[in-house]
Formats: sequence, C-alpha cells, structure tokens
Amino acid sequence: MQQLGWSIAPDGDYFRRVVPSPLPKRILELSVIELLVSQNIIVICAGGGGIPVVRRADESLVGVEAVIDKDMASSLLARELKADIFLLLTDVDAVYKHWGEPEAQPLLHLSPMAMGEYDFAPGSMLPKVKAACEYVEQTGGIAGIGTLKDAPAILDGKAGTRIAKDRASD
Repeated sequence: MQQLGWSIAPDGDYFRRVVPSPLPKRILELSVIELLVSQNIIVICAGGGGIPVVRRADESLVGVEAVIDKDMASSLLARELKADIFLLLTDVDAVYKHWGEPEAQPLLHLSPMAMGEYDFAPGSMLPKVKAACEYVEQTGGIAGIGTLKDAPAILDGKAGTRIAKDRASD
C-alpha cells in the first residue's frame, strides 16, 4: 500500500484495492451505438461501466485507475439513446424494503421521491435504484428493476419494480 500509493479496504476476511468511482459523463461510442440501434441491431455495451478515460490537453484519451459504475453508465446510455423504458436486469425479482429480513416486501410501483424514503445496500441495490431514479427524473420515462426472465412482465407492469414520476408508493 505504501510502496505503490494504493488505497486498500477490508473485503470480508481479505483486503482489496479501491479506486475512485466517478460518475460517467459521456459515452464515447454513442454515435456508433446509435447507428447500430437504428439498424435494429442488438448492441451490448457499457459492460462493467466502461473504461474510464480522461482527455489530455492534446485531445487524446488516456485510461485512468478508476471504476465507472455500470448502472449509472447504463442510465446515461439510456438517456442519450432516448430510450422509452430503462430496464436494470439483475438476479433479484424486485427491489425490496427490509431486504434480508423476515418482513421484507417488494416495492412494486413507486416514484423516484418515494424510492428515496428507503435504505438500500450501497454495493448492490442502491446503485440500481439511483440509476433508475436518475433516468426517470431526467426523461419522465419509466424504469424497471427485476430479473432477466421477468423482463417482458416488467415491461407490462406485472413483475419487478417499476419507477415512474407519477407513481405513489404501493
């Protein structure tokens, strides 16, 4: 840690290196992604949040030691593409209040303001909720969180958690 100037944090019984996690500001390949989407091509992008870079004075790009949050990068991409609906597909069927406790209950249809009333785990559901709420607040669209197998039902409002500006808490 001292020799390399790294920041180290506990991770269970072990330790891991930690790096800054800046918010994504731009999707560099957006024009290519837009072209492919316009041709009805399924595009897999923003995986892992993307590669963090900064622009030098000479306009070239250089990678930096950081981690771009994949959920926030996906929210930015959905906003830039003017997506009608933004889905965050994960291994949990919905967002839950009191997650992991006996009284856990799924949150089904809420507004971003209502979502702000709950506490979510920083390393798992919180980034997804923040990304979904940011998308809804900035576009007025609908965001959904749930499992891949439930994607069609989430689109129909029959599964997962849907976040929209005009929704009250269930």
